Amino acid sequence: MGVRIERSEIAGIGVRHDVVTKSGQRVGVLIYRDDRRELAMYEANDPDAIAHSVSLTGPEAEAVADLLGHTAILSQLSELGSDVVGLFTEHLILPADSKYLDGPLGDTKARTRTGVSIVAIVRGTEVIASPTPDNRLEIDDVLVAVGTRKGLDDLVNILAKTNN
Repeated sequence: MGVRIERSEIAGIGVRHDVVTKSGQRVGVLIYRDDRRELAMYEANDPDAIAHSVSLTGPEAEAVADLLGHTAILSQLSELGSDVVGLFTEHLILPADSKYLDGPLGDTKARTRTGVSIVAIVRGTEVIASPTPDNRLEIDDVLVAVGTRKGLDDLVNILAKTNN
């Protein structure tokens, strides 16, 4: 079953988008003409009565969207090896002080040193699928890695190495 989204124009105010959850709860995003955003939870018995709301600036709304999108992408990617015994998928955040920061992925020699495959880099809401050794690693990158438990543990240790 797909996700149900309802869109309503609010004359002189803006646009309202509602997601109706599987349980029937309505979660709305109100986008005002002046670009403000409001996240709203509606009363169960009245789809127009707001039970709780949070006003968001443009950057705050983008941050929430990034978090929700990021979580959904990671959740989908984590299912890659879930049915194979001995194969694990992990999401590894590149440490801010890693010596590999701002360098090419190939410098880690991850596959050669650990047997682990880095199948994607998640950067904000962008997914770099099947990254090449030339893809540069940036702060807050999440590496989606597939391998054995030992290999993944070894990769965590490699990525944690600092220039110090």
